[in-house]
Amino acid sequence: MEHRPTAERLGYINLMREIEDFLYAEADLLDERQFEKWLDLLTDDIRYWMPMRKNLEFQRRDQDITGDRDIAWIDDDKTTLVKRVKQIMTGIHWAEEPLSRVSHLISNIRLAGQIDEATYLVKSHFIVHRNRLETETDFIAGRREDVLRRANGEFKIASRKIIIDQTVLLAKNLTFFL
Repeated sequence: MEHRPTAERLGYINLMREIEDFLYAEADLLDERQFEKWLDLLTDDIRYWMPMRKNLEFQRRDQDITGDRDIAWIDDDKTTLVKRVKQIMTGIHWAEEPLSRVSHLISNIRLAGQIDEATYLVKSHFIVHRNRLETETDFIAGRREDVLRRANGEFKIASRKIIIDQTVLLAKNLTFFL
């Protein structure tokens, strides 16, 4: 008996491929240090947020990140992200001169929900490796919750919540993007 995928299933597969391609292309832009092009992937109202992790007992495990209005490693809007990129691109930013070598590995991409006709909640996991100078090496692992919004036929990142596995960052700075 032959099984043919339904139009609904094919639509889902096409959407997932488009989302995956978008996230992989974003990683390439960051790895290739094309930060200004990366900014074009962000909506003007983006929230780029990395709350802090906490070590809590089992009963409170669902509270192991800082809250929406609490302290965070990063809590940027588009204006701040543009300023961060401009600072890096000056060539005199002490923490990024010379520029770090960074690799983003993105996996476990999953469509977690549809917010409206053009907006999707997408979850993924990542490992980011950064090497700077001769001896500085950092690994950051975690997961992301992205809100992707279609604008003029293209996806844009409207929100990114970055949840890292570490409670203590050993990296000297957070001048790279996750």
